[in-house]
Amino acid sequence: MTTPDLSRYARQIIFPDLGEAGQRRLLDATVALIGCGATGTVIANHLARSGVGHLRIVDRDFIELNNLQRQLLFDEQDIADGLPKAEAARRKLSRINSQIAVEGIVADVTADNILELLAGADLAMDGADNFETRFLLNDACVQLGLPWVYTGVIASYGMTMTIRPGETACLRCLLDQLPAPGTAPTCDTAGVLAPAVAVVASIAAGEALKLLAGFGELNAGSLLNFDLLDNSLERFEVLRRPDCPACGQHDFEFLHAETGTRTATLCGRNAVQISVAGRPALDLASLAQRLRAAGERDVTVNPYLLRATLGGLDVTLFPDGRAIIKGTEDESIARTIYARYVGV
Repeated sequence: MTTPDLSRYARQIIFPDLGEAGQRRLLDATVALIGCGATGTVIANHLARSGVGHLRIVDRDFIELNNLQRQLLFDEQDIADGLPKAEAARRKLSRINSQIAVEGIVADVTADNILELLAGADLAMDGADNFETRFLLNDACVQLGLPWVYTGVIASYGMTMTIRPGETACLRCLLDQLPAPGTAPTCDTAGVLAPAVAVVASIAAGEALKLLAGFGELNAGSLLNFDLLDNSLERFEVLRRPDCPACGQHDFEFLHAETGTRTATLCGRNAVQISVAGRPALDLASLAQRLRAAGERDVTVNPYLLRATLGGLDVTLFPDGRAIIKGTEDESIARTIYARYVGV
């Protein structure tokens, strides 16, 4: 990195609440972005252009054609080149701002690596596509005392909440337990509008700038909801819960891998098994109905299992939430398919 040319940031430096001192704080900051899909690309784009000095982008996925509708850092050439999202984002952002350090890490975020991925960060940002990763991120940030910004968008609406461990409610104060498999809508079952993504992720990026540079009022301890359909913007206070498993009891069950998704490659079968501990039963009939409504035609179901071709892979789901995903031995790909269509 060269000595930063502050003229690049002239239009935000003249904003009196930020100023040169705030800009230098941004340049000295490190942000870990967990996930670089729809919300993650918008957040990363804003932070890089605003001069956050070190961006660490972590994502397990690769780019597909349907991503381009809303994932603003990517283009058709990235698909032709077969780039993973973290690397494509690193290349784009490095061309946008060569004065900052952009680190692209192609990895599945797990209890085994999340503390290392967050090491040295001043702030963590949520660009994840599933609640399991968010609950894991919440556990890690609460344990580390690291602030983070929760962000989620589906269909036409989204939400964001800034979490300061020890000062505000955490994600588990808001959502005590993971949604049961198949009950939460996903982009692949409910769709998503790109402008809704851009609005909510931009608010989240603004929270990051305020927190890092030390200006303005944070949306800390409150959930902010935006809906593109009716242009509503609402804010709800979230109270800290003394019985919260994470920030109240410091029982970090996701960080300690006591619950959540487990994956195992099935030897000789070109398949990965995903098992889900501690979850309510999966309603196979309801999930099949949602998949068909989303345009998935190759779906069969009986009381014992659901079979479907999803994302080009043969998927078999069981009532206990277990899945066998055939056609790959890459556990990160299998986890992506599971999160995309089952939603956890």
